[in-house]
Amino acid sequence: MKLKKVLAVTLAAVMTMSMAACGDDAAADNGAAAEGGGAAVDNGAADGTEAADAGAANTGAAEGDLSYANIKLGEDYTDLTATITLFNHRTDMDSADYGGKNWESYLADFNAVYPNITVEITTDTNYADDALTHLQSGDYETIMMIPQVDKADLSNYFISYGDLDTMKEQINYATTWEYGGEVYGVPSTATTQGIVYNKKVFEEAGVTELPKTPEEFLAALQAIKDNTDAIPLYTNYAAGWTMGAWDAYIGNNATGDTTYMNQKLVHTKDPFQDYGDDTHAYAVYKILYDAVAQGLIEDDYSTTDWEGCKGMINNGEIGCMVLGSWAYPQMEAGGPNAADIGYMPFPITVNGQQYASAGADYSYAINVNASADEQAAAMVFVKWMTEESGFSYNEDGLPVAKSSTDTKLAFEGVTFLEDEPSVAGEEDLLNEMNSESELNINAGGNDKIQRIIEHAANGDMTFDEVMAEWNEAWSDAQEVCGVEVTE
Repeated sequence: MKLKKVLAVTLAAVMTMSMAACGDDAAADNGAAAEGGGAAVDNGAADGTEAADAGAANTGAAEGDLSYANIKLGEDYTDLTATITLFNHRTDMDSADYGGKNWESYLADFNAVYPNITVEITTDTNYADDALTHLQSGDYETIMMIPQVDKADLSNYFISYGDLDTMKEQINYATTWEYGGEVYGVPSTATTQGIVYNKKVFEEAGVTELPKTPEEFLAALQAIKDNTDAIPLYTNYAAGWTMGAWDAYIGNNATGDTTYMNQKLVHTKDPFQDYGDDTHAYAVYKILYDAVAQGLIEDDYSTTDWEGCKGMINNGEIGCMVLGSWAYPQMEAGGPNAADIGYMPFPITVNGQQYASAGADYSYAINVNASADEQAAAMVFVKWMTEESGFSYNEDGLPVAKSSTDTKLAFEGVTFLEDEPSVAGEEDLLNEMNSESELNINAGGNDKIQRIIEHAANGDMTFDEVMAEWNEAWSDAQEVCGVEVTE
């Protein structure tokens, strides 16, 4: 059994650790889908209206005026005494051996400014599912990374950081967890979608230019197989959650259309059809099917090892893996050859241009049932992590704070695009379609991607047959959900 570690920081930033069962350090798919969209929290507990001690010095904004924009870091709440909890997915950051900056180091820096705010951190390997369990119990942490819940339920669980117009001036990706004009989530970092690869392996294989089309990518994988001992494409099939990463490429990357994922997909007739130009979802998933069918993956996909793959790609035993940019620093930290690790755009070109989605990773949210002191301490911590900690830069992410432009990621000649939000009244329609179709696009739909690998390996279904099955499920869901369908 893996280990889940609980990290506690005392007032002097001394860490104590307790252990239970552990896990996955990924934030690939922004959480699994909540069955039924997430149950409402029992608000019979503390209702978040308990008053802070009005006599404390430097406690910040007046009672009832807590907002992200109003907090002045290093000035407000410096004398606030509170203990808060943070539940998150980054098990790798528990370790002193983590190649980047770990939780202990961040919290020591935070306590240098806010010595009386104690932050207790719990990480979990099965975060996407367990976070939903915590929410539905009504007894959950002060700060959580938002799992896949219906936006209509956000105010049942979390407080608002401020209205959308104000938050757009403070952070990027403010619309990710916005509902009713209020923002309930602040991204921990922002990612793009591409492929992590070993530059030395590609060089030894004779691949001198990064592939820009599915055909070029498959040719590169074949060259790796022919000219090196490395596994061309490592699927990470056995981990399960890693499979959902493929869904992230069917929007901006494959269409160049910022309205496709959140507005058009639910209304599109047969979205998994072959558009005939190596674009859209068909082209994305076909890359995986063809790579498996052509023997360009590991010998036994059922025995892949998520933790082990980090050292394997670092040491040149793997050519590449299809994962979001959040995985880039983890692969660099997987061994002594960080300089060999690179991150390339996904190999689809739309009308001569390559695109990459840029969007929020897991987002911090604050418990609506926490006391006023706890909510204030939590918001201070979230704002400090966003604007002062350097977390997003350290994790090779795109900047979240509007005040920052710092990033290590640069895709030459690639246009970054951010998805437009759903149209008013359709905020939860994709969730409904996902539930009815059981395809769970960008919502923990790992099983369907695993089935692509299985069918390709077994040869019992052609790729077109798989896509036809998905189109039928989507069409049926559109009918059940009463969705207007467009060509």
